[in-house]
Parts: sequence; C-alpha cells; structure tokens
Amino acid sequence: MQLYRFDNEIGKKVTHFNSHFIMSRITKTESAAQISCMYLEPDGVIGFHKTVVPQLLIIVTGEGWVRNDDMSEISVKAGDAVYWEEGEGHETFTNSGLTAIVVESEELNPSDFMPQKELN
Repeated sequence: MQLYRFDNEIGKKVTHFNSHFIMSRITKTESAAQISCMYLEPDGVIGFHKTVVPQLLIIVTGEGWVRNDDMSEISVKAGDAVYWEEGEGHETFTNSGLTAIVVESEELNPSDFMPQKELN
C-alpha cells in the first residue's frame, strides 16, 4: 500500500484561456480504466478483499482509515490517495462518512504525478 497527496498545495496554477484554478494531476493510463465513485455513509465500510487489478482510492471528502494485508489502520482524509497493487488485500472504513473516486486499471503509476505521503 502506498499513500499519495493530491491536495491543492501540490497542484499547479492554471491560467491558460483566462483560467484561474489549481490542478493536481493524479494518473494517466494507456490501457482501459474503470473509474467509479464510492459513497460511504457514517460507519460505512468497503470490506476486506483482494484487488483484481491495481487500484487507486482517491478521497474527495470526509475521512476514515485504510489497511492492507500487512499494516494496521492508516488514517486518510480528503486530499489523500491510496494505491494497492494487484492481489493486495485491502479495506476502507469510516466513522463519519467519506466519498472517494476509485480508478482500476492494469496500468496505474500514481508516483508519476503525485508525491508520496508518509504512512502514519
């Protein structure tokens, strides 16, 4: 399991076409990708299971915890992205609720775009 940041502090200002916003790049794939949005209500859980393909969980709102086969719970919040390799067991849960975008693809390289965050 690897933890990354995509918050606005690591993004780049975009001013092309009279724009005024910050963009934090997340990933790029050459192969097919499935992208989903998951809404976990308070006390919600994505039960422990193994990934079928590499998976990136992008926390958009809220906070909770994640774990894998080898680690105890790691706290995550909006602005964090969690990467699990193919076949890695993982679980996500929250007390207060969270919303996350999930990207699943044979070809994910989040370290190409996002700085890695220390696991706490």
